[in-house]
Amino acid sequence: MNNEKKQGIGFFEKYLTIWVLLCMAAGILIGKFLPGIPNFLENIQFAGQNIPIAVLIWIMIYPMMMKIDFQSIKNVRKNPLGLVISTGSSWLIKPFLMFGLASLFFYVIFKTFIPADLAQSYVTGAVLLGVAPCTAMVFVWSNLTKGDPAHTLVQVSVNDLLIIILFVPITSFLLGINNVQIPWDTLIFSIILFVVIPLSAGALIRFFMIKKKGEEFFNEKFVPKFDGITTTGLLLTLVIIFTFQGEIILNSPIYVLLIAVPLILQNVISSTFSYLLCRWAKQPHNIAAPASLIAASDFFELSVAVAITLFGPDSPVVLACTVGVLTEVPVMLMLVKFINKTKHWFPEPVAETK
Repeated sequence: MNNEKKQGIGFFEKYLTIWVLLCMAAGILIGKFLPGIPNFLENIQFAGQNIPIAVLIWIMIYPMMMKIDFQSIKNVRKNPLGLVISTGSSWLIKPFLMFGLASLFFYVIFKTFIPADLAQSYVTGAVLLGVAPCTAMVFVWSNLTKGDPAHTLVQVSVNDLLIIILFVPITSFLLGINNVQIPWDTLIFSIILFVVIPLSAGALIRFFMIKKKGEEFFNEKFVPKFDGITTTGLLLTLVIIFTFQGEIILNSPIYVLLIAVPLILQNVISSTFSYLLCRWAKQPHNIAAPASLIAASDFFELSVAVAITLFGPDSPVVLACTVGVLTEVPVMLMLVKFINKTKHWFPEPVAETK
């Protein structure tokens, strides 16, 4: 366990898939045997928002936003090519690849198994995952590959800013192709609620805490205090989601497996493309590794939050996003293993001369 902590992955992150399965089971049992609970939770709303879920998602997202250091963006010039590759993969390739794969599988390959209305919902959920590149969990994957922490931090900070600008137009465009019309003001409200506000609040807390206590205290003592809160928020959110999704999972458990196929393929293809592009561009391994992992992983907390805001917690769109939570860790650990085994593909970093 100590070795795992040094590498940057904790007990919860390592076994996230198991926790998700346990939450799935708990939520399904609650929905089946205690139906009054989901009915009660569904009625606690304000301005179209489910209050319990919104609060729990905020609890998940806010501690991650405190880790973002926008001062790091000034280091963008240190490795611009690596940043261009990872940013381009995250925003110019990944959303459209996810849409293409989801459409191919749900509308064509799995047409016999999935009704047309569900296929449309699953494509919509996949789009929401594909347009939200990962933030905080990337630090874990990067550490496991000995990736350059400065590059990882710069990329995560840039992605958080780009989400504010690009999430709404790309999501609206791809959902429009999928014949799902979402008003821009609804999407903008979701981004403000789940990105702009927690990101701004996290930046303020970061600024004042570092000013008062120092950066070492903030990173090593203050932020880790929130790890348990974040975990609790995620698990409770999943339990609530599956209380609403239990019926469709019990009636058609194969849907979960079918949804996972294009999501996993997107992770693998995006990661491999960025990794090989970095190799072709003669980037060092400690730049190629985080660039590849950033391109692969998803900001599933944001995707789930937006899906619930737009379609409600009982929507199959939310189920598609939640399957992304289920597959994230085993897929990313597999990619980490591949990246570590192919380190010899890349040139040795040149030692800096004084």
